[in-house]
Amino acid sequence: MTDIEISVVVNGVKRRDRIPPRRTLADYLRETCGLTGTHLGCEHGVCGACSVLLDGAAVRACLVFAVQADGAEVTTVEGLADTDGTLSPVQQAFRDHHGLQCGFCTPGFVVSATAFLRETPDPGDDEIREALSGNICRCTGYQGIIRAVRDAATTLSTEAPATPQARAGTDAKDRV
Repeated sequence: MTDIEISVVVNGVKRRDRIPPRRTLADYLRETCGLTGTHLGCEHGVCGACSVLLDGAAVRACLVFAVQADGAEVTTVEGLADTDGTLSPVQQAFRDHHGLQCGFCTPGFVVSATAFLRETPDPGDDEIREALSGNICRCTGYQGIIRAVRDAATTLSTEAPATPQARAGTDAKDRV
C-alpha cells in the first residue's frame, strides 16, 4: 500500500511525514516522532494509556489513524510541560499527591485530566471520577489521582491562562 504524506503539529512543532495509511496515531507518535510518553496498553481503546490531545480533545491514539490527524494539532504528555521543563499544574499535582505508582497509566491520566479541567474548571469528586473512568490504573487505588486532579483544578483556577495546557487546543498555526 502506498504511503501517505501528512502534515501535523506535534507539541507545537510542525511535521511532514510519509506514513502507511493504517499506522495508528500512537505508533506514529512513538515510532516516527520518538515520543514514547504515549503508552500502548490494551490497543483496543479501553485502558486510556495512549490518550493524547487532538485539536484540544482527549482521544485514544490507538484508535485513531495518523492520517486522520493530517492538518491537526497533537499534544502528548511531553508537550504539557513548559519549554523550560516546568511541569504543568496537572503533572505537578500528580507528583505532589502521588497520583502514580508504576507510572504506566500516568501519561493517559494526565492528558485526560488536562482536557477535562479545561472544560470543567471546578469539578467535584464525582465529576472527576466520571471524567477519568475511561482510564485504568492497576496500582494506585485512584485516591491519589482524585486528589491530584482536585489540586490541579485549584491551581489552574488561580493561574494566568498562558500555560501550555491552556494553550493546548488553540490554533497551532499561531504558535509555529
